[in-house]
Amino acid sequence: MTLALPPRSTKPRKRGITSMIDFGPDTFGWTGAPEGIRNLLEVCADYIDFAKIYALNALLMPRATVKAAAQTYRDYGVTPFAGGILFEYAWQKNELDGLEQLLIDLNIGGLEISENYVSLKPDERARAIERFQKRGIYIKYEFGRKNPTLPLELEELGDIVNAVGKQGIEHVIVEQSDFDMLVAARADAIPELKKQPWFERLLIEADPYRFPQQHAELIKTFGNEVNLANITPGQVLRLEGFRRGIGRGVDYSIIER
Repeated sequence: MTLALPPRSTKPRKRGITSMIDFGPDTFGWTGAPEGIRNLLEVCADYIDFAKIYALNALLMPRATVKAAAQTYRDYGVTPFAGGILFEYAWQKNELDGLEQLLIDLNIGGLEISENYVSLKPDERARAIERFQKRGIYIKYEFGRKNPTLPLELEELGDIVNAVGKQGIEHVIVEQSDFDMLVAARADAIPELKKQPWFERLLIEADPYRFPQQHAELIKTFGNEVNLANITPGQVLRLEGFRRGIGRGVDYSIIER
């Protein structure tokens, strides 16, 4: 008889996805450079599906370092992508050509298209996704605003999930601020969200500053195979523990009582 943890979905996962955010050298974890990333992945690579290179770090950090970091993630089976603020900055500056070239030069391989501060018409969104896909760049889409004024509408979110799905985008990230506002505004938000046919195609952004309470609550609410984004390097292993029923946040549910 072998002592083992309860089984969980394995990579490549459709459910139970953990998308990590790489802030670079930071109080949330010393990543950014390949050595720090390698140390993390030697322990946690099986628990990380995607790694988002934060905001404008692709411009802020030395290019050789960013390129090496992206390659290190791929070496360990983690898919890197540049954060959506980089796209929004390029869109605002009318520099999508320059963004394409940057992503190719850095060999990041992926890009988040978001509308946190810019607004795209449906045809503009579709064309933006298509142009990067034609260059072989993997696309994630993020729904929501950094400073929403009204709670998101589930029908609108569902329409976008389905629309970008037709372009080959499997999962849509829900901006943390929009998720928080929805939950605060609607008492039925959680049950309504859970019963949507496209719910399993969402990645819910967690708030790194509300770890571990919020993260444990998300797992207790949506189940251990909920898709979560914005997980910091220093939170990955404990989050995986929560998924397996390990930790005070989930009352050590792994121990049957």
